Amino acid sequence: SGLIGRSWAMVFAAGGFKVKLYDIAQQQLTSALENIRKQMKELEESRFLKGTLSAEQQLALISICTDLKAAVEGATFIQECTPENLELKKKIFGQLDLIVGDKVILSSSTSCLLPSTLFTGLKHVKQCIVSHPVNPPYFVPLVEIVPHPETDPSTTERTYALMKKIGQSPVKLNREIEGFVLNRLQYAVISEAWRLVGEGVVSPTDLDLVMSDGLGMRYAFIGPLETMHLNAEGISNYCERYREGMRHVLNTFGPVPEFSGEIEQKINQAMSEKIPVVPKVLDARRKWRDECLTGLAKLKRKMKSD
Repeated sequence: SGLIGRSWAMVFAAGGFKVKLYDIAQQQLTSALENIRKQMKELEESRFLKGTLSAEQQLALISICTDLKAAVEGATFIQECTPENLELKKKIFGQLDLIVGDKVILSSSTSCLLPSTLFTGLKHVKQCIVSHPVNPPYFVPLVEIVPHPETDPSTTERTYALMKKIGQSPVKLNREIEGFVLNRLQYAVISEAWRLVGEGVVSPTDLDLVMSDGLGMRYAFIGPLETMHLNAEGISNYCERYREGMRHVLNTFGPVPEFSGEIEQKINQAMSEKIPVVPKVLDARRKWRDECLTGLAKLKRKMKSD
């Protein structure tokens, strides 16, 4: 019932599904439910609430539970949202493996742990899958669906269909790979950003501006491959024009950074001057970010329907 769990609960309730939110601590659940209520009311007031049901109707679909067996009774889909700790996740899936039937899907929110490390050895391994959301999942719809080598194809298809039904944007990976797809792309950008700042090419704030007011504007609507396609007379023409230039630039990229030391201090200072590392300030900036994401999501929906 942490940040990701609460967000998932809101997404499923927005889709009209009954949700049981499980945690080991009653107080944690109580505060989670209060947080969800507050968020939903604010979203409804600002007309950003997802789904066709009112905030009260959606809240009525969410209940809390401290008993794992009672929490999953009658469930068709279980989304695990524990911290990114392999042993903790294996423990919870080991417990679930003993109490679930042969129809329920066991899904993990992990952002980097491979399905083969999470699910191998479970008797219900065919029902196991990773459904990696983007934080925060309520405002960013992408979900990476990553199967275990033994995952039954029907598990993948059912998960994909469910994610579409609740308004998310699922993508299917054909096989597992370290970092999945989103984080591999994200880490490639972060790595080069770190090097450019570290080598004194650009300041941290200007680096972020290159993305927010440059690349990010078109990537909010189209991906890098379609960008290539549209920036020339198709992909083949783009490669013909820019192949050598791309290869030349890519060959100048340095080694993987350590993400520590002087460069870390330099970037930390710049970011802290812009957004002080104070809970109240960070929370306000996150709220602003979520409002921006919500507005962008509405704009994208409108443009697609047009």
